[in-house]
Amino acid sequence: MDQKALVLDEQAIGRALTRIAHQIIEKNKGIEECILVGIRTRGIYLAERLAAKIEEIEGKSVPVGELDITLYRDDLTMKTDNQEPLVKGSDIPAEITKKKVILVDDVLYTGRTVRAGLDALMDQGRPAAIQLAVLVDRGHRELPIRADYVGKNIPTSKDERIVVELAEVDQVDQVSIFDK
Repeated sequence: MDQKALVLDEQAIGRALTRIAHQIIEKNKGIEECILVGIRTRGIYLAERLAAKIEEIEGKSVPVGELDITLYRDDLTMKTDNQEPLVKGSDIPAEITKKKVILVDDVLYTGRTVRAGLDALMDQGRPAAIQLAVLVDRGHRELPIRADYVGKNIPTSKDERIVVELAEVDQVDQVSIFDK
């Protein structure tokens, strides 16, 4: 793969997350009854960063959970080459029933990951509402899913790939476009 463009650097990612944090607070009229749930892997780190920014702004913490969607994917047989999938498990520290759950992921593309996340969340309880926050929306939806909060819309072709790198996993914060 060849890197085509660097579209978000560390500062741009920070600004996008600050904006999303403000939008979450505004839309929910505070953070009462809210919980952030990140989709493994990078969604978890984005959820933790959003929680820290919300706490800076509001002076109150918001619970953060992590969701493993491995067994909910509709492409599981295509991705695992007939091997057993590696399931790491979900960890949601608070009851989600009757809460406003903000599902967090790094890239929104076809919508299939989010659909799997919705199914996994519904197995955990019955939230009052589920909202979606993503760092990047690249288009090309295959399912009728849209994000409530978007860090940056990056129109791409299907021959391109968006790569989100976060310091917690990749030792650098950046979002790039690559040719496949």
